[in-house]
Amino acid sequence: MNWDPVRTGVLGGTFDPPHLAHLVLAAAARRALGLDRVLFVPAGVPWRKAGREVSPAAARVRMLQAAIAPLPWAALRTIEVERDGPSYSAETMETLTAGEPGDWWFILGSDALADLPHWHEPARLLAATKLALVRRPDGTERIPPEVFAALPGLEARIDPVAAPALEISSTDLRARIRDGRPTQHLLPAPVREVIDELGLYR
Repeated sequence: MNWDPVRTGVLGGTFDPPHLAHLVLAAAARRALGLDRVLFVPAGVPWRKAGREVSPAAARVRMLQAAIAPLPWAALRTIEVERDGPSYSAETMETLTAGEPGDWWFILGSDALADLPHWHEPARLLAATKLALVRRPDGTERIPPEVFAALPGLEARIDPVAAPALEISSTDLRARIRDGRPTQHLLPAPVREVIDELGLYR
């Protein structure tokens, strides 16, 4: 019997905390690219955020489990949490794609793409996966031409994804929780329950 290859998107991040914009971004990529599933991969040691305190990995995993529990097409992979040392997207995608054949996309936004030349061995990432580039529906974000110059062949590895612009950030949510301000319509209720149970961001 012939089976079509599984089409998988991977959304990485610190997820401190995971919020509704993360879920909308994943859903937009799934719809645009016909993905069978989206894997959420929390960073173990996010080397790009070495200057700030990050919640324990176990807490971020619990929040992410709560966030994606209602979504039958979403799954959690703790590969970066289980790995010693910094979390590098290139290594993660090489490991995932080697273990499970199919079509793969690494989901990211325009800001992350503009920063891609500064990532750890970005050419290895592009060799392992295509990029699902999430942009505003009007496509107004501009990717600096030096990004394409630094990574030959980048443009051919990008599949665009239109998604609504949601002004939600984990930084703002941490501040809201610390200050006792509301988080409804920004944060899934089950995630807020985990935050309150663990006493995070106080």
